[in-house]
Amino acid sequence: MNVKLNDNVLVITGKDAGKQGRVIATSPKNGKVVVEGVNIQHKAQKARRANEVSKINEQPGAIDVSNVMVVCDACKKPVRVKHSVEGGKKVRVCPKCGAVLDKAYAGKKSAKAAEKEAPKKRTRKRAAKKTEEAEGSAE
Repeated sequence: MNVKLNDNVLVITGKDAGKQGRVIATSPKNGKVVVEGVNIQHKAQKARRANEVSKINEQPGAIDVSNVMVVCDACKKPVRVKHSVEGGKKVRVCPKCGAVLDKAYAGKKSAKAAEKEAPKKRTRKRAAKKTEEAEGSAE
């Protein structure tokens, strides 16, 4: 399944064709995705206590993954996902503009660059205590 959580997608078929939204949930086993603001279903909720009021909730329903296309963040067009290997990791790529679609991978530095940049060592600041002790012993 080429659609992942938090992807922006365009619905290409069905009653909500043309709508764009963010993927809220995925179900790879069933081949379904839940998109924000698409396939809104009404569900009645009965009052369980005397002070509650019965109401009708609206919630997005699942649609088939074949009915959506991933929208590239760089070129803002719906695209078929292409896979390639970058930095020893398989990533999703836009075939039109070549941008990386995996948000988690796009922001990270390569492993070699991370090894070169060693974290700064933290030093404890004890100068304040030493000066107070020095003043106390001088008196």
